[in-house]
Parts: sequence; structure tokens; C-alpha cells
Amino acid sequence: MPTSSASAVWKGGLKDGTGEFSAGSGAFAGAYSFPTRFEGAPGTNPEELIASAHAACLSMALAAGLERGGTPPESITTTAHCSLEKLEEGFRITRMRLVVQARVPGMDAAAFQEAAEAAKNGCPVSNALKGNVQFELEAALF
Repeated sequence: MPTSSASAVWKGGLKDGTGEFSAGSGAFAGAYSFPTRFEGAPGTNPEELIASAHAACLSMALAAGLERGGTPPESITTTAHCSLEKLEEGFRITRMRLVVQARVPGMDAAAFQEAAEAAKNGCPVSNALKGNVQFELEAALF
């Protein structure tokens, strides 16, 4: 299996500095700063990148599980909400809320919920975050 990489460069102090990141593949790059991370300013931040990775990973894991179960999906849309909080010991990612909607012909809501739960518990990004981050899953067919 390949090893993925990305890089980041930060210039300046924490509050007045700026950073840039890029994927090793060249598929994406962007800028980030203290205001984009902690003050809700337009732009990206590390938590948004983790949320993107988790949404993509969960969608792929769910597609694989559904396909293995004989009910391949027509489409899956996953949105991940990554919460950063200031705790006594410092800033921590504390919660990842995952909202999954899919079109899966021939599948009922209960079976889909079970498949989504299995995908959440088995995807590599979930496994990397387990024990450190609380997961919430909302799964529905459309």
C-alpha cells in the first residue's frame, strides 16, 4: 500500500503568522492562519482537512461494505463536522459528527444504519481517531 504525504510551512508567530499546506500528490493546497483556525475567518484549517479525510474515508468504507453485502450504492454523501475545543490542558479535537446520506436501492433504513455504523467503526481514519475523539453518526437513505 502506498504511503501518502502532505507538507505545511508556517511563517511568523502564532497570531500574526500564516501557513500553507499541500498534498504530496499536488491534488490540493491552501493557506491557513490563526483567524481561519480559531476565529471562524474564511479559509481552511487543520480540523477542516481532518473532517474532509474522515468524510471521504467513511464514504469509501460504506460503499465497500454495501457492495460486499450485495447492495451497491448509487451515491453516498458524507459530511463531517470536526469540533476543536479549548480544555484545561489546551486545545483538542473532541468530537467528529458524521452525517451520511445515501441512495441504496433495495435497502431499508435499519440495514443502512447498521452498514453505516460498521463503516464508521472500520474506516482507517476512524481507527486513527478512536480513543481520542467522540464520534456521532447520523445516517439516512434518500
